[in-house]
Amino acid sequence: MVEMYGLDAWVAHGSGIMLPGVNLDNAATTPPFLDVARAVQRHLRYYGSVGRGTGQKSKHSSAFYEEGRKTILDFVGANEDKYTVFYANNTTDGINKLASALTAGGNVLVVSTRMEHHANDLPWRGRAHMEYAEVDADGRLVLEDFERILRRGKYKNMAKYVTVTAASNVTGYVNDVHEIARIAHKHGAQIIVDGAQIVAHRQFSMGGRPKADEDIDFFVFSAHKMYSPYGGGAVVGRKDVLAAHMPQFCGGGMVVTVSDDDVVYAEVPDLYEAGSPNVPGIVGMLTAMKTLKKIGFKRIARHEQKLLGKALGGLSKINNVVLYGDSTNIADRVGILVFNIIGRQPEDVASQLACRAGIAVRHAAFCAHPYVRRLEGAAPHELCGKAQPPKGMVRISFGIYNTEDDVDLLLRTVAQIADDGAARAAECVAQYEAQGKAPNDRG
Repeated sequence: MVEMYGLDAWVAHGSGIMLPGVNLDNAATTPPFLDVARAVQRHLRYYGSVGRGTGQKSKHSSAFYEEGRKTILDFVGANEDKYTVFYANNTTDGINKLASALTAGGNVLVVSTRMEHHANDLPWRGRAHMEYAEVDADGRLVLEDFERILRRGKYKNMAKYVTVTAASNVTGYVNDVHEIARIAHKHGAQIIVDGAQIVAHRQFSMGGRPKADEDIDFFVFSAHKMYSPYGGGAVVGRKDVLAAHMPQFCGGGMVVTVSDDDVVYAEVPDLYEAGSPNVPGIVGMLTAMKTLKKIGFKRIARHEQKLLGKALGGLSKINNVVLYGDSTNIADRVGILVFNIIGRQPEDVASQLACRAGIAVRHAAFCAHPYVRRLEGAAPHELCGKAQPPKGMVRISFGIYNTEDDVDLLLRTVAQIADDGAARAAECVAQYEAQGKAPNDRG
């Protein structure tokens, strides 16, 4: 579908044989477009400091940096009269900056959900009064919970925010964030959308239906989820709201002047961009956006649905494989699925996929422990307190470059793992880990 960088790299098999690597861990990070690698290489020749430098390279980098905001606004259909862009290192960094600013002064209600990645949950905890919308038996959000929580009279005098993921990094469910925005706005709340898992999969727009009050207030995303692995990210947000708050991250670049006892801060977006920016990361991110638009999101969605349907259908026929979430109605899912094999630990299955076939996946609880516990069917008493980390699952996540051959290889290998005895499984994992190439389990 598109040229990628690094797909021709081979990896070591458990027995030491080299074979082509197959990346099915795209929800964690994606390989770069070849366009991205080339663009970064070109711009590095003219790389210079952003800001007040007068040299030609500094002016080149500064102009590209500022012009990039318009590219991002266009990518998410944002009106530049209403919205601005500030750069971040990644989604987690962007949400932390927003949380530090929007909750300053206290007396704030934040409605999150039990589906969220930790990056859109933990930054708000301790800063605000938290409430959570629940998920149903299939793991989809219960939209009625937003209405129920926001209409409570005790929150009448609080500043209110709803923060929700556009797509789950565990089940791939795509949430109707514009409908959630309508509910939030009806109750005087603003909405923050974690866009990490949507930007490479579906066309996203800050605007909702005309006159329906469905516009998104803030949208946060990372470049390394969209085929640019150079540590970039951005926050698209309302100018008026950002200008009325102050982030708790300070330093050079965000001030007009500093005296012995006073500071005059810059206006937005500079106010949110303390320190030297990651220019190569921004170059990569902006290039990836242009490449994604050229490919077309309708084409991307059709391709993902084909791979997801084939994978779910095949896995459902393998003995002892347990799938999580709705595997029948998949139109509202991006290319992500999670499963387990009865009698096998997730980390063993992940290691065996790498050992036997060079397939890279993710395992454990995907930095979404409350959600994973619910998908596992945890009892109510297991959801609170100092519980042990959830057992977790194995996650398959497709990129636009993955093929049906990749799915066939996955299905054959999972079937082998499910059929093998414990001794053979342990032997395979031992061989693999002896080479120091086991997948990194970071929860």
